[in-house]
Amino acid sequence: QVQLVESGGGLVQPGGSLGLSCAGSGFTFSNYNMQWYRQAPGKEREWVAFISRFGDTTNYAESVKGRFTISRDNAKNTVYLQMNNLKPEDTAVYYCHAVRPGYVSGSMGQGTQVTVSS
Repeated sequence: QVQLVESGGGLVQPGGSLGLSCAGSGFTFSNYNMQWYRQAPGKEREWVAFISRFGDTTNYAESVKGRFTISRDNAKNTVYLQMNNLKPEDTAVYYCHAVRPGYVSGSMGQGTQVTVSS
């Protein structure tokens, strides 16, 4: 059974940085592409970033490109999201998502709250 646990959220001032982690268990981590999504209050869930199984391919939403970096450590079964130059509009619950290559549906964690405010 796929389990994903996000951590690292919190309150940060505009322009600050925050690093999120997502630990996976119950599956072969390196067999899965990993993604981050976020959902702001009153808005639909939004895709943020993607990283392929071995980290050779990454993609980002335009809204975070140049500010966020996704990475993974398959030895630790963990995917990361480093967020720099944070803006109030980055405030959301951030979720990690595991999906097998070629599949659309996957598994998502419970999320971690990120609040950007002065």
